[in-house]
Amino acid sequence: MNPVTDHLPETAPAAPVTDRFLEEVDEFSAHNYKPLPVVLERGEGVWVWDVEGRRYLDMLAAYSAVNQGHRHPRILEAARAQMERITLTSRAFHNDRMGPFLRKLCDLTGFEKALPMNTGAEAVETAIKMVRKWGYEVKGVPDDQAEIIVCCNNFHGRTTTIVGFSSEEQYRRHFGPFAPGFRMVEYGNARHLEEAITPNTVGFLVEPIQGEGGMIVPPDGFLARARELCTEHRVAFMADEIQTGLGRTGRLFACDWEDVRPDVLIVGKALGGGVYPVSAALADAEFMDVFHPGDHGSTFGGNPLGAAVGEAALDVLVEERLVERSAELGAWFREELRKLDSPHVEEVRGKGLMIGVEIRLSSGPARPFCEALKTRGILAKETHEQVIRFTPPLVIERETLEYALEQVAEVLAG
Repeated sequence: MNPVTDHLPETAPAAPVTDRFLEEVDEFSAHNYKPLPVVLERGEGVWVWDVEGRRYLDMLAAYSAVNQGHRHPRILEAARAQMERITLTSRAFHNDRMGPFLRKLCDLTGFEKALPMNTGAEAVETAIKMVRKWGYEVKGVPDDQAEIIVCCNNFHGRTTTIVGFSSEEQYRRHFGPFAPGFRMVEYGNARHLEEAITPNTVGFLVEPIQGEGGMIVPPDGFLARARELCTEHRVAFMADEIQTGLGRTGRLFACDWEDVRPDVLIVGKALGGGVYPVSAALADAEFMDVFHPGDHGSTFGGNPLGAAVGEAALDVLVEERLVERSAELGAWFREELRKLDSPHVEEVRGKGLMIGVEIRLSSGPARPFCEALKTRGILAKETHEQVIRFTPPLVIERETLEYALEQVAEVLAG
């Protein structure tokens, strides 16, 4: 018996239970996603099982929200223990878990203060409000004139403010009118950034690697030059590390590849350990102290259950050396993918275990390749039509990645 390949799905299994669930979702759910036709009911580590009992290797990790693996026992134990005590207080009262969690988060990241939220989009909105208020009250920008520079092809969430500064037409269409105050530049182009900065510029919001945008890695030196420009013009460098952070790229944060320290760090996804939504915006007192009671908040932000889960998620990340594992295994897997002699592959790119395989236009979209991988027990998902995203849980073993590589090679061979 092979522990890696045992119980993998057959090529064309019957799926009566799956069909029932798919029909139910089709009837009662908004059609705002296009998932692969698999219905999962259980997960452990890097493996998930569907309602028919078939096992799959999760090579997506919930868009990096499951860096620590599915149902990590230490994170589950922290959640269970906290659920036996108290789960929600709102911020009308203090709780005994938020302070220790934020201390650990600040100590790990090197920032003075953190503002806890729930989802990544909420943390981005928090950062936008903080930097705008800093611009008015500290930098001295005239009221209602603050500008934040963003990048083409960005993805920072789905709120109306955020989609308003997206360059993706589908994200914007029929959701306006949108909030003003954003200027867009070409991703990875430091000259465009420099030309876009004005006296009213208060922030530059950037993903160190554009995940949803197609796993786009900027040119070497771009982040460092952007940091220099922000410092020179007193502009807040705002790093959205919701997907790239907490070990995903082989560094604690993707900005660390160029020794860049942002003014505002935005984290989420893996901060909740795949168990509970936890996010935060981090900054030093110069920025964070612009907030006063009543300025901003969240009923669930900083709740004791989320804080307990977040603290355990950070402990697992550090003590199990998942950052180092991502760097080592990611470098190996990426180079092995580049060696594949495939007529379909245009490019392999990424850092750590954040890897994108771009499919050539002549080979059609990436979706059929993801569907073919599913039949071989590998769950991956396309992004931006042409890119297969490989972002497995960071707890994955080399042997398991070798098995995944075999399946990917066969799917991409023909």
